[in-house]
Amino acid sequence: MSFGFNEAIREAQRGYMKQEGRTLMELMMVVAITGIVATTAVPNFLAFNSRTQAHCATEEIASELRLARQLAMTYRDRVRVVFDFEQQALVAQFVNGATTHHVYRYGGKGIVIEEPSAGPEIIFHPSGRSATATTIQLRSKEGQVQMLTVGLTGRVSIL
Repeated sequence: MSFGFNEAIREAQRGYMKQEGRTLMELMMVVAITGIVATTAVPNFLAFNSRTQAHCATEEIASELRLARQLAMTYRDRVRVVFDFEQQALVAQFVNGATTHHVYRYGGKGIVIEEPSAGPEIIFHPSGRSATATTIQLRSKEGQVQMLTVGLTGRVSIL
């Protein structure tokens, strides 16, 4: 038994049994630095997230309008896009049959669409042209503004 004890003492003297620990002060400094970094990063992240959501919603709405234009040209029928502000949705429907092709809901996207400059309806003709030119303004809850336009040619552009 004494042989094992003597062996342990020799290993300790050679440096094999080193224990390294952290003091409470070092741990508190790491927590404080992490807290400072987090408090400066979170507001920037939230602002970035708001801008990204507004931009993504604008891209999706532009895509919906482009799809409505393509439907009008493909089916050789007029397509109407109606902005339903109460339901927070865009409804694409064929004018002649009054059938709804699809509905895009933007309610969970964190944006508000102000009424388009030409009214709550956009009509695309079979030629792809729009009945009226219009500008649509989207506003995020944090105040970020995105705009898109539909020209007389039917072209949808994000400004």
